[in-house]
Parts: sequence; C-alpha cells; structure tokens
Amino acid sequence: MKQSSELGTKPIGEILVKMAVPASIGILVMSIYFIVDTIFVGRFVGTLGIAAITVVMPISFLISSIGMAIGVGGASVISRALGAGDREKASLSFGNMASLTILLSILLVFAGSFFEDAFIQLFGGKGDILAPAKSYFTILLFGVPCLAWIMMANNVIRAEGQPRMAMLAMLVPAVANILLDPIFIVYFDWGLEGAAWATVISYYLSAIYTLWYFFTGKSELHISWQRLILRLTIVKDIFSIGFVTLARQGSISLLTIVLNHSLFQYGDELAIAIFGIINRISMFANFPVLGITQGFLPIAGYNYGAQKWDRVKQIIRTAIKSGTGIALLIFVCILTLATPMVSVFTTDPELLRRTPPALILVFLATPLITTQLIGSAYFQAIGKAIPALLLTMTKQGFFLIPLVLILPLWFGLDGIWYSFPIADVLAASITYWYLRREIRKHLDPHIETEPLAKTVTENVL
Repeated sequence: MKQSSELGTKPIGEILVKMAVPASIGILVMSIYFIVDTIFVGRFVGTLGIAAITVVMPISFLISSIGMAIGVGGASVISRALGAGDREKASLSFGNMASLTILLSILLVFAGSFFEDAFIQLFGGKGDILAPAKSYFTILLFGVPCLAWIMMANNVIRAEGQPRMAMLAMLVPAVANILLDPIFIVYFDWGLEGAAWATVISYYLSAIYTLWYFFTGKSELHISWQRLILRLTIVKDIFSIGFVTLARQGSISLLTIVLNHSLFQYGDELAIAIFGIINRISMFANFPVLGITQGFLPIAGYNYGAQKWDRVKQIIRTAIKSGTGIALLIFVCILTLATPMVSVFTTDPELLRRTPPALILVFLATPLITTQLIGSAYFQAIGKAIPALLLTMTKQGFFLIPLVLILPLWFGLDGIWYSFPIADVLAASITYWYLRREIRKHLDPHIETEPLAKTVTENVL
C-alpha cells in the first residue's frame, strides 16, 4: 500500500489534484455542516443563538488545537521520513503523536470545564449572549478530545498519500451533523443544546472511523505499545513545527477575543451575529484554496525529504498559481452574490441590511490569500519552524489584531471590516518577498548544480 511514493514520482499537476481535490471536498462538506448548523440555529433559535456559537466555537477549537498542532508537526516529520525511506521513524512519530494528543486534550478539557465562565466572557460572551453560550459550551466539551484526535489523524492520513481516506474522515462528522441537526433542533425541540449534541456525536463517529483506518491494516504506519512511549527527540521534532500551528490558532483565538469585544463595543450583539455569518461564508468560500494548501503540504515535505529540489520548486509555483486563480473567482462570486448568500442564514431585516456590505469589505483582498497560505505552509512542510512561525503570524498577529484595535477609533464598526483586506495585502506582500528570497537562496543553487553532479558521477563510473 505504499501510496506515499507517488508523492515523489507522479507529475506535479496530477499529484496536486489528487491530494487537493479530496481535501477540498472534505473542507467543503465541513463548511456546509457549519453553514447548516448556523442556518438551523438562526432560524429556530434566533440571532442570539448565532452570536452564542460564534463566541463558543473558537474556544472549542482553541482547546482542541493541540491535536491540530501535533497533527501538522508530526505530519511534517512523517512526510520527510517517508521521503527519506525511514518508515520506522514515521511509525514511531505517529505513536508519539497519538499519546500526546490523548493526554493533552483531556487535560485541556478539564481546564476548559473548570474555567468555563471565564473563557466564555473572555471570548465576548457578554450581555444576553452569556447564558446560551454557556449552555452550548458545556455540552461541546464532551466532544473536544475526539475533535483533537480527528485533527491529528487527518494530517497523518494525508501525509501517507491517502487523500480520499482523509476526506472521508471529514465527511463523516459533517454528514452526521447535517442529518442530526433537524432531528435534535427541530423535531425534539432541543434548540441550541440540540445543535451541541449533534456536533458532539458527529465528532465521536469520525474518531471511530479514523481508529478503524489505523487498526485494520489500511495505514502504512504501524502502531504498537512501544511506539506510544514518548521519545524526547520525536516530541521535539513534532512540537518544533507543531508550535507554529498552535501559535496560529492562539493568534486566531486572540483575534476572536479582540474582534468580539470590538464588535460589541462599536456595535452590539447584532454585530457579533454579522461576523458569525461572514465567518461561515468565509469557511465555505475559501474551501478550494484551503484544500490546495493541505494537498501541498505532504507533497512539498516528501520531495524535500527525498532531495528532489526541482519538484519542490514546481509544487510551490503550481500551488500558488492555481490557488490565486480560484481565489479570484471566489471574490467575483462574493461581489455579485453577497445579499443572496446572507439571506440563506437569516430573515432578520437588520442582519440582511448590514451584513452584505461588511462581507464584501472583508473579502476585498481574497485573491492574495493563496500566497500567504502556501508560503507559510512551505516552511512547515520542510521543518523550518522560525520562518513558518513568523509568516503564519503575519496576518492575524502582526497586522489584523492591531488594525482591529486602531481603525475603529476613526471609522467605527466599518474600521473592523477595513482591517481584513489591509491585513491580507500586507501579509501576502511580506510572504511573497520572503518565499522568493528562500527559493533563490536554497532551492535554485541545488537545481543548478544537479546536472553537473550527475555528469561528474557518470564520468567517474
């Protein structure tokens, strides 16, 4: 089943499509789940329900992001190990990833339960939002360890070159949630609590699916009790890159805190609901670009580990070009269909009036996002933690958070929406400059000397 070898042999365009399309479909269906969840909550619970899940979801993702961090960091180690032909290191890394995910996610759930009120209020659960947000969060905590496991396992499956199996790991919870939402929210009339239970059950089903994949011989990686014992060198490798993802999720969580407080200050509960709808549309609209980024990671890591420098450069170029073209189409769709998109979520006339202009402002620089995503992903894939961290932090940490704090002083609520395209432009510009510099400094010299080295070797032989 050595599917991973295809990452270093198949034509770049073909293997990118093979890796990116299933990832995109998985993200699309997950986005549809979030949208359907928001539609049911918006129509059968109300505006406060949308505001409550807007506050709570970032908290649950912050707690479970330890799984994402371990998954991305470990997948980078696994991809490079498989590229170098070291399958024992790949399997050992996976065993350590499993142990870390289970232990740390359970500890974080206990922390989330103990500091529940503080977390919700910190993330903007104020006024009338507090009670429904607390009700939703209490139930959601039961599913967080499974979500952490799913995030970790999905990255491992993609690193093995099994994009369809990784896609199914994302389809299972999404489809389950879409089916359970109308039953729990409408038929049983459980309201927001029904939405929470539907989400928790869907996480458990996906976790069961990934366990079935790993323990029925479908995976290249073999887990054993000995491989579950933590090794310091492996843990360091995982977290050197995984910390980048953790820092990014931390900056997103900090951004959420700043955003929700600013939205409440310069608007009201309605402003938080507006951003909740924009956020759901953003997750849906950007699914092809995110899929390309996820497909790019194992290909770049494998070929870098195999020292196939020309293929590394080729996958960077192909991913950026294709992602940018798709992002441009996304922007055109948002520009022309903003109002119909928003009307799917709500019948509230005030939300229908105020959300479309804000949506267009947030998406103004969408065609540039691929450069920033691929640039930071490249350094994660090849195991260079510091540039990966800095480039990952550019948009949310270095630009968006300060802009969200500063621009509303002059432009009020609109200043928050202006912050997004400005941050996108600045982050993409810096990433492009740094990535171009890295390619010229490290990849191009390797590519230029390969033919000469080959000639010398042939003459010697």
